[in-house]
Amino acid sequence: MIQYAWLIPVLPLAAFAIIAFVTRPWRRVSGWVAVAGILGALALALPTFWETLAGARVERTLDWLTLATGGVGVSPSLAGAGGGAQDPALHSAGAAQVAGGAQALALQVGFQVDPLTAVMLLVVTSVSFLVIFYSQGYMHGDPGYSRYFAFISLFCMSMLGLVLANSLLALYIFWELVGLCSYLLIGFYYQKPEAAAAAKKAFLVTRLGDFGLLAGILLLWSRAGTLEFTRLEQMISAGQFDPAFLSLVGVLIFCGAVGKSAQFPLHVWLPDAMEGPTPVSALIHAATMVAAGVYLVARTFPIFEAGSYSLTVVMAVGAFTAIFAASMALVNNDIKRVMAYSTVSQLGYMFLALGVGARGAAVFHLMNHAFFKALLFLAAGSVIHALGSQDLRFMGGLRGRMKITSTTMLIAALSLSGFPLLTSGFWSKDEILAAAYAKGEYLVFGVALLTAFLTAFYMFRAWFLAFWGEPRWESPQQSGISAQQAVPGAQHSAPTTQHHGSGVHESPWMMAAPLVILAIPSILSGFWGSPLAGGGGFASFLEGQAEATELNVWVMAASALVALGGIYLAWLMYGKRSLSPARVSAALWPVYQILIHRYWVDELYNGFVRIAVLGVAEGLRLFDVYVVDGAVNGVASMTRAASSTLRQFQTGRLQNYGWAMYAGAIAIAVVTIAAQMSR
Repeated sequence: MIQYAWLIPVLPLAAFAIIAFVTRPWRRVSGWVAVAGILGALALALPTFWETLAGARVERTLDWLTLATGGVGVSPSLAGAGGGAQDPALHSAGAAQVAGGAQALALQVGFQVDPLTAVMLLVVTSVSFLVIFYSQGYMHGDPGYSRYFAFISLFCMSMLGLVLANSLLALYIFWELVGLCSYLLIGFYYQKPEAAAAAKKAFLVTRLGDFGLLAGILLLWSRAGTLEFTRLEQMISAGQFDPAFLSLVGVLIFCGAVGKSAQFPLHVWLPDAMEGPTPVSALIHAATMVAAGVYLVARTFPIFEAGSYSLTVVMAVGAFTAIFAASMALVNNDIKRVMAYSTVSQLGYMFLALGVGARGAAVFHLMNHAFFKALLFLAAGSVIHALGSQDLRFMGGLRGRMKITSTTMLIAALSLSGFPLLTSGFWSKDEILAAAYAKGEYLVFGVALLTAFLTAFYMFRAWFLAFWGEPRWESPQQSGISAQQAVPGAQHSAPTTQHHGSGVHESPWMMAAPLVILAIPSILSGFWGSPLAGGGGFASFLEGQAEATELNVWVMAASALVALGGIYLAWLMYGKRSLSPARVSAALWPVYQILIHRYWVDELYNGFVRIAVLGVAEGLRLFDVYVVDGAVNGVASMTRAASSTLRQFQTGRLQNYGWAMYAGAIAIAVVTIAAQMSR
């Protein structure tokens, strides 16, 4: 079955085409077509994963575009730059001889299946299937129902093509398709100015990072003559590149990852992307698309590992982003934005792991995070579906009315917080902390530990506000509660909400069933990579060698303590209410203001655009008006003035011309005589 892995993205693509051109008028049919497409992809991904687990590998490469170069020489490294295709028709030569002795430059695309690909295929197809199934209940009655399922099927195709790509060229093609689909889904409610602005912001900000990625790809191609991962790894192992060159290429490639995975300083688009439908947030901005940046670095890890400083850059950016984003989640009152900042922070955790050389731990956390973060977003969507509001200040008391949602979200919150021993998040976070500690990066280890504490606190702050205590569904006018009193310490005006009152109830089974299913891997998937797994577990499978995972008791104890400490502090402030959030925010007022305004990064960017970009544009406009246009207009004015003066001598009268000729002759004679006399 593994040799047919290329069919996995074809099925969602077929679903997109059917919905777009056939079933669009029949909305419910469109939804089931999308479900069938991704279910077929999952049905192919499962045996592909099992065969890979048993040791099977496959790679196929096709010449996509061949250009005759005549007598122009091509780098010798192009010839035979293959990935081991079994069929001669599927060769991998970058340059080949053609008739007449001329050479041809071939651009190749293809697919490969190895442990990293197999894990990503399983994650993307399983989470996508559950999200699309959930969407049938969440999007019920939406006028853009068919359009939604067409876009989300196209996205699944793009993401699956990205993880199957066997070269940077193929990966970049699908990378840009993923960005396009993200733009379409974030701006799904394009009638809303906020959604349209968020879509444009996401598109433009990620383009900044993609420019660096494209530059890195072109630079690597100019030196290596191939973009196939297998061939590049062979050349790096043979020492054909200078470490400084590989570091530069690695940093440029990392720029693409920074944009797509919303790392500092390109993190600003992800919180605003919550304007899209909640299932979109669960799929694109929690489990798959934003994880593409982590996958990119993991896939090109040999480039980073052989470089002299690129891994240090990855580690520094990841560590800073992890704690930076976690701090902003502490005070946010929008349940989806809390999840968004959490996603940015956890992605920073993964880059931190990659930066310390723990590729297995990073991908392991990526896999676990996909399950419990998708569950968190879908549970948040269930709450929003019931209340019609995303504001945590006007929730509360939902535990008794939405038992499935509250229980499954509790499991996901425990996993994200790293609740010891019983959750998948604990084991993958512990692997990252242990790797940082073993590497001797004690500052990074401390940052990661503090981030784990903040994560547990803000996650249970959100859970207690949503499900614990007394209901706050009524408006402040109806309940007599001010916006500040609804959640002590809140400083924003009350939102506009739909008040369902006693009608609040659990979501329909189509939305509840995916929550229950996702809760299972949120608990169990972590044991595969834990020290309890034989033969090294996940890391050994990913790296292709059996290495026992060492158990660091002190690191595990520290991880458990900070997780339990964060949960307990959240319980004191928002569950038991024995510690007043209002007093804490008042005592830390300057810090609170910084966090609530998100460090003014957006304002800084807006100011930069106004002063630098628009200022330069205005300067160029003035130069064009007063210098370029002024010079042209000045020459024209001088020409017109000269012509007006000279026109006075053209009278059309013969006697005037005769007098002029006579005067000219006299003048010539006078000059000639004077010259003769002066000798």
